[in-house]
Amino acid sequence: MHAFPCGTLFLDFVGTLRARRGAEPTEMLASPEALDMWFVESGMVDASPGADAADLMAARRVREAIYSLTAAVLAGERLEDEALTEVNRQAAGLPVGVRLDRGGSRHRVGTVSQALTLLARETVETLGGPEGALLRECARPECTQTYLDRSRGHRREWCAMETCGNRVKAAAYRARRRGATN
Repeated sequence: MHAFPCGTLFLDFVGTLRARRGAEPTEMLASPEALDMWFVESGMVDASPGADAADLMAARRVREAIYSLTAAVLAGERLEDEALTEVNRQAAGLPVGVRLDRGGSRHRVGTVSQALTLLARETVETLGGPEGALLRECARPECTQTYLDRSRGHRREWCAMETCGNRVKAAAYRARRRGATN
């Protein structure tokens, strides 16, 4: 089961490599099946796109290019040419399609490449638009998740209160209690 704390698909996709600066990052896209599951759980497609090993490699390459661009924006640095080329190339493809069935239900269908195109386009639109200024990294040191701070006053600190926010607050509470008993 995958996590979607950001509310922004391309940033949640970047987060599929957890604790990326840690000694042992956790790869959530460990298999083609895990990639398929991510696309379905995210709501990008309704059915598994049928990823294979080459699709997994392509997805990781796009993910790392997106991460490179978001890290550069966060740091106020120049965007890396290789990452720009990768994301722009992917953004030029055909995105996930939608279909209407006879019963009037909508279905999202597509290949891995089409799903990656949707993520790349969201990256371009966000980083190249006004929302790029809202990009933040989670304040929990062990977390490397990035998110868009759309909060009132733009003071959000964590990728998600349910996970990182609660951990930081609980640790601070325990530290205060230890200090009060000594």
